[in-house]
Amino acid sequence: MKEENKKSNEKNPNLFFRFVKKQKQAGSALVYVLVIMLIVSIIFTSLIAYIVSQLKYSFNQAEREQSFQIAEAGIDFYRWYLAHETAGKTAQQIQDFWDSTNPGPLGIGSPYQADFGGGQYVINVQKPDPGSTIVTVTSAGIIQNVKREIQVRFRRPSWSEYLFLSNSFMNFGSQATVYGKVFSNYGIRFDGHAYNTVSALPASFNDPTWGGNTLQFGVHTTVNPADPNAPTYPWPAGTVPDRPDVFAGGRTFPAPAVSFTGVTADLANMKNQAQAAGTYFDSSGLGRTIFLNSDGTFDICTVKSANSNTHAISKYYATSGGGTCNSCSGSCASNYPIPNNGIIFVENNAWVDGTINGKKVTIAAANLSGGGTQADIYIGSSNSNLTYASYDCNNMLGLVAQRDVRVLGSCPDNYVVDAALLAQTGTVGINDNGFSGKNSLTFNGAIVSYLEPYFEHGNNGFAVRYYNFNNNLLYCPPPYFPTGTQYSIDLWKEL
Repeated sequence: MKEENKKSNEKNPNLFFRFVKKQKQAGSALVYVLVIMLIVSIIFTSLIAYIVSQLKYSFNQAEREQSFQIAEAGIDFYRWYLAHETAGKTAQQIQDFWDSTNPGPLGIGSPYQADFGGGQYVINVQKPDPGSTIVTVTSAGIIQNVKREIQVRFRRPSWSEYLFLSNSFMNFGSQATVYGKVFSNYGIRFDGHAYNTVSALPASFNDPTWGGNTLQFGVHTTVNPADPNAPTYPWPAGTVPDRPDVFAGGRTFPAPAVSFTGVTADLANMKNQAQAAGTYFDSSGLGRTIFLNSDGTFDICTVKSANSNTHAISKYYATSGGGTCNSCSGSCASNYPIPNNGIIFVENNAWVDGTINGKKVTIAAANLSGGGTQADIYIGSSNSNLTYASYDCNNMLGLVAQRDVRVLGSCPDNYVVDAALLAQTGTVGINDNGFSGKNSLTFNGAIVSYLEPYFEHGNNGFAVRYYNFNNNLLYCPPPYFPTGTQYSIDLWKEL
């Protein structure tokens, strides 16, 4: 039998190989099926995972958007809250609001939270530092364990944000190049070049330098072609010419008024703060001379006598035991550190010079006790510049006078002033008597003057005048410097 099979196989050798081949083909088909199934399962699994992830992403995106909107609602609420609590209040009253503890402002010390839109917002607030106007508010919106946070900075715009701010008419000639904001409660003639906004209260006014009785726009120019006479307000669209050759930063009129009357309340607040800090000085003598030292202190003397025209000081009182000095030194001088709250108040005139180094300070001069004349501030009396050690937020000086801020004829021929100057009822300018011609004035800061400021008068004054705005004054005004009455948002970011 074996022999027969062997013979049969020998006769049909292909039968064996055909059988083996069929077995191999069946195995290969199974492998192909398994590979296809594997590929299909991978694709299917990936597709399912993708669909699930997209569903989760969609749900998460909806919740993230909702939480963002809730956080925004928290910011809107706090903006309304600030307006409600501080509208119409003086700087002192606003400071009292922030310092109150029963119950105290919302969000300070412990978070304030409220339900909104199916979730809740949680608000944390960093209140202003003494003398500052900046409030930092963080609002977290939370829904379904999804959280997004927004942080904004509120501030009351300071008067130090203007390079020129006046209650009176201002006239800028063809040589004027101004980089900061300019505002007048009366009207402005501007024939130079302005790189920031020039604004005025009136829609139109009678320019005293233009002649005739025709009305001009609240901010106008005579640069060829001169602005046309102002028609009846409100004007039809396109009535005010677009003059980028003069007003590169634009011009705005009519604009809201700035009240110089309110500075009286600011001065009263400065007096209170100085009394608390131990840097209040009474009405003794003709006033005080204050020299700012680069070590963060100041020397102060009581003035006994000064020239009534040039305001040059001739004698000082000794601090004790009677006697006088010819200079602010020795037995006539006292030395104080600049206080942490940055305020020095003199209930009389003040002569100020020196250098600010790593300090923020406001020096105010005002007679608030009744009787006597309004107080002035004089600078340049020691033939030295009034400067900062560096231009940053750590170096700030404000001078606030009840009447005038005057540059004396004893200032350097090339005088440099780094400060924000404010004259509540008078002017910021050169002293009219004893002021001969000087080479140049380089001013870095802000000028707030009730009357029109001036640094050149006939043949007197500075032949060349450079007015530069210190950008740090936007966010770091001098302590207790007058501000606007409303908080606005000037910085927004998502954390």
